[in-house]
Amino acid sequence: MNFISPSRPKPGIAHSIFSCLNKDSTRGVVIQAATLGLVLAVLLYLFSNSAQNLDRLGLSFGFDFLQTTAGFDISWSLIAYDPSMSYWRVFLVGIVNTLFLSFCVIVFGTLIGTIVGILRLSHNPLVSQLARCYVEVVRNVPLLIQIIFWFTTVFSALPPPRSGYGFAGLIFLNNRGFYMPSAVSDMSGWLIAAVSLILLGTLWFLLRSIRRQQRQNGSVSRSYRIAFALWGLVLCGMALIVGSSLRWSVPALQGFNIEGGMFLPSAFGAAFIAMTVYRSAAIAETVRAGMESISKGQHEAAATIGFSRFQTLRLILIPQAVRAIIPPLANSWLVATKDSSLAVAIGFPELVSVFMQTSVNQTGRAIEIISMVMGFYVVVSLIISYLLNKYNAHVQIKAR
Repeated sequence: MNFISPSRPKPGIAHSIFSCLNKDSTRGVVIQAATLGLVLAVLLYLFSNSAQNLDRLGLSFGFDFLQTTAGFDISWSLIAYDPSMSYWRVFLVGIVNTLFLSFCVIVFGTLIGTIVGILRLSHNPLVSQLARCYVEVVRNVPLLIQIIFWFTTVFSALPPPRSGYGFAGLIFLNNRGFYMPSAVSDMSGWLIAAVSLILLGTLWFLLRSIRRQQRQNGSVSRSYRIAFALWGLVLCGMALIVGSSLRWSVPALQGFNIEGGMFLPSAFGAAFIAMTVYRSAAIAETVRAGMESISKGQHEAAATIGFSRFQTLRLILIPQAVRAIIPPLANSWLVATKDSSLAVAIGFPELVSVFMQTSVNQTGRAIEIISMVMGFYVVVSLIISYLLNKYNAHVQIKAR
């Protein structure tokens, strides 16, 4: 006798949807989609509202102004510029000047901050107290005041070009700025920079591949050695080509001014020194905190086995402290980039000065120009964060 078991009722659509939403992965996707939709709706509302207000005021929206002639001069630029160029060139000039100032501040601020942070932990009370006074005084004075101080009381007080300071007939310092010899090439600077980046990228890839093969096989194959030799030949050939087109431009006094060489305006010098000093004080505290995060037992162990103070720092403390220093150091680098906008107070032609002030006054395209400036700072901040996060992940202890 056969018994037919009763079939289970099929779950309804509502039950299936509820089961699907009950999963963490599905719920996360739904929440992200809802958040994205909300953000897009807010942006659409803001855009439509701005468009209506611009229409009411008789203004237009668009980036076509970037192709028109700017018609104004810029006091200092690292790339070629004249008033007949477009607003797009003005934007590039502002970006290059801003990145140059930020890069110099980050490099020198990190070096000085690291030294001062180590001196804060010195066993000599005079040295440690002087380092502490430096940090406390610098950090408690606003950066804008320091920038104005260096510009008005130091660089503006220097003598004029005819009676300025000269060093060996090569370097000059006066109230207009700093002059030094520079190399001039007939080749395009963009071409040299692009080839240099390609060579550096290829070298990084080769070294990484060689290191990986050494870890796996304990030796390096012949193909990698040939590739490394070819890379060296290309580098030598590039150096010969660039070197043959180089000539030196030496500054010299001509009339009432100094001509030739590389020129850095006094506004750059004031902004660079003020921002470097201010940022180095913040980085010094980061370095000190990272060093103090290492247990004192390791200090005592290093002294027990006969390590000198320098060996203890180089071999034990600094390699471990880097893991704690990198995250706050990334924030200091981001702030240094954004602080460069304060140089507008003394007339340094960075992005805010030449593009967000002069260009806005001439074109009236405030929304477009401010959006481009904000986008630049966001992109630079994301790139710095990405690179330092990758390095932070590289130096962290790998859990197995």
